[in-house]
Amino acid sequence: MIRCYIGLGSNQASPLAQIYGALNALRRLPGSRLVESSRFYGSRAIGPGEQPDYINAVAALDTALSPEDLLAALQRIEHQHGRKRDVRWGARTLDLDILLYGEQHIDNNTLQIPHPRMPMRPFVLAPLADLSEELARQHSQLSAPADQWVGSEELWLIGTEELSQYAE
Repeated sequence: MIRCYIGLGSNQASPLAQIYGALNALRRLPGSRLVESSRFYGSRAIGPGEQPDYINAVAALDTALSPEDLLAALQRIEHQHGRKRDVRWGARTLDLDILLYGEQHIDNNTLQIPHPRMPMRPFVLAPLADLSEELARQHSQLSAPADQWVGSEELWLIGTEELSQYAE
């Protein structure tokens, strides 16, 4: 089994339910075991046009799936959650990204691992730091540790009382 880290994000169709549904789907992946997941974070959308804020998290997954098979499984989960790939960085029901797959480096037409935009995204690095501060530090190109971005207008920790507003 290889330890990999999956980024989760949603800003449409009950984002909290989408993230919980994705975590449940990861628990059921054949040849895999969901080890743990980060706390939930809110972040401003970075895509085109006006978009709702995102809920983001990171999950640690031990898997026997190849990177390509894992990618296909994640895309099936996204599809089951109504994901449409119409607009790059557009609003989405669910986004699942392979951030890290063991220590492998892959760069081909369908897969880039480590995820190429992870080093500059606090909304990925802060939840990753919940699971492994060392990995978050190793893969960061931010001017400050990811946890120092939490509480800004761009990234915030979603507290228990706030979770209910995303449940609708």
